[in-house]
Amino acid sequence: MKRRLDLWMIIVGLLFLLTVESKMPDLYKVLGVDRNASQREIQKAFHKLSLQYHPDKNKNKGAQEKFAEINNAYDILSDEQKRKNYDLYGDEKGNPGFNAGDPGDHGGYSYFTSGGPGQSGFSFKPGGWKNAGGQGGSKSFSFSFGGPSSSRQSSFGFGVDDIFSNFFGSDGGEGNHFGGFSSSGKSQYGSRGSSKSILAVNSQLYRKEIVDKGITWLLLSHVSNLQGIQHYESVIEEVASSLQGALKVGSINCESDASFCKELGVYPRRAPRVFVYSYKLSESGSLVEYTGDLDLKSMKSFVIDYLPRFSKRVNLGYLDVNSENAGNLPKVMLLSTKKDTPVIWRALSGLYRKRFVFYDAEVHDISSVKKLGVDALPAIVGWLSNGEKHILKSGISVKDLKSAIQELSGLLDNFEKKSKKAAAAKKEHTESWDKQVKLLTGSNFYDICGEKIPVCIVGAFRSSKAKDKLEKILQSVSQKSLLRRSMVSTSRDSVSYALLDAAKQQQFLNALDKSGFKPSDKLLLAYKPKRGTYAVLQGEVTEEEAERFISSVLNGDVQFTKTRQKPSVK
Repeated sequence: MKRRLDLWMIIVGLLFLLTVESKMPDLYKVLGVDRNASQREIQKAFHKLSLQYHPDKNKNKGAQEKFAEINNAYDILSDEQKRKNYDLYGDEKGNPGFNAGDPGDHGGYSYFTSGGPGQSGFSFKPGGWKNAGGQGGSKSFSFSFGGPSSSRQSSFGFGVDDIFSNFFGSDGGEGNHFGGFSSSGKSQYGSRGSSKSILAVNSQLYRKEIVDKGITWLLLSHVSNLQGIQHYESVIEEVASSLQGALKVGSINCESDASFCKELGVYPRRAPRVFVYSYKLSESGSLVEYTGDLDLKSMKSFVIDYLPRFSKRVNLGYLDVNSENAGNLPKVMLLSTKKDTPVIWRALSGLYRKRFVFYDAEVHDISSVKKLGVDALPAIVGWLSNGEKHILKSGISVKDLKSAIQELSGLLDNFEKKSKKAAAAKKEHTESWDKQVKLLTGSNFYDICGEKIPVCIVGAFRSSKAKDKLEKILQSVSQKSLLRRSMVSTSRDSVSYALLDAAKQQQFLNALDKSGFKPSDKLLLAYKPKRGTYAVLQGEVTEEEAERFISSVLNGDVQFTKTRQKPSVK
């Protein structure tokens, strides 16, 4: 009789467990996906269903409950660890539905395994019952009932006394082990943290990685008790995925950083809020709130509209990039058949806006750009800071937005290095040219010996030998004089140096003196254009004497003579 009672109790307990298990929804069926579905497929299914059952759009009875069920399913299946636990145990936390006994010792305990809907098994092995004589028993019962196999498994452990105490109120001695039960069908709507693919943004990261960095950000502001955050995250992730490379996404927890959210003006009200950090309205970037429909198409369209626009749309018929004043920045132009500036080029114009001047143009006929050296479209043409033209790439082929931006960024980086190298060479050449003692001509006379120059030092020669010697002397002395002048701030110390071919420019010397200094093969003189006076070095022209003469001129220790007339050269 007692054995029958024991058997009956166990069967009743098993029926209860089956009833509980049958009420737990299959999360894969909730989202309408296969058990081997990829994360991308799960995300797309959730996005579609959440739009269909969102309480703001679906007022039908049961829509809110269905929406919560969808959110709960996505919460578990979108997290790899929770999904693994669910597949193995039927619970996202990796715990069975009942407090388990010692998995290594089944004495006095039983365990229940469920392979998911359609498959269950129950084993009961009381390995340590005491009989009336105090001897241990070896009773063993096992029951199994099942159906088709499934990859999903769960385990529930509980003491044999638990069944009796919960169904019949008997004292099990160890307390109630059913207290650990939790249904995976229970909604966790609104309790899920931010998605792992969305970067958590705080005030420090915002200022370091977002402000004035040239890339567009899509930001979600929220607090933990707001409903629908998963739906917002899902749409944002979809937008970020479709614009990867041109857009970054972040999440601001206004519950933990309330002062930061209030400072930015992004604190959420009754629902999460979405903002774009854009360069459309400000060159340094600013936040613009998105208030449109919460779907991929609408949000993506909004983001694209707020991507950077630092590229100047030009007409190839009137193009003259060298006339544009861009300082020492190199220039790049995209040639394509697009009516509007492509997203790739707009994104790059933001990232490199402080390093390049951007242009783009629509090309109707490839023959119209062959003069630029382009034979295939799309193409990128660049101009170094010295005006030299280069074809960066023609016949550009892209696989996706992210890889295209990476590839073109590499091209721009290399072109920038080439431009800096060219600029350095140009500067070196200019400095070298500036250091050279120039031959006085009609075209440069005003710049070298015009009235704006306080003192003009002229070395006049009548032979190539004399020219070489004077050029060497003046080159050396001019550098020493420059060092000396840097110590004195008065404008009277501004000196220019020049060579004069006396055989061809005799009129210059005749304007100073009637004799024209004709007997001299080489001559060093100082001329003050504004005052119309001059002084000549007496004696042999050597580097030492030239330096002493120029120092005396600067110090006012030399007697100057009035010119006969204003000197000039042809």
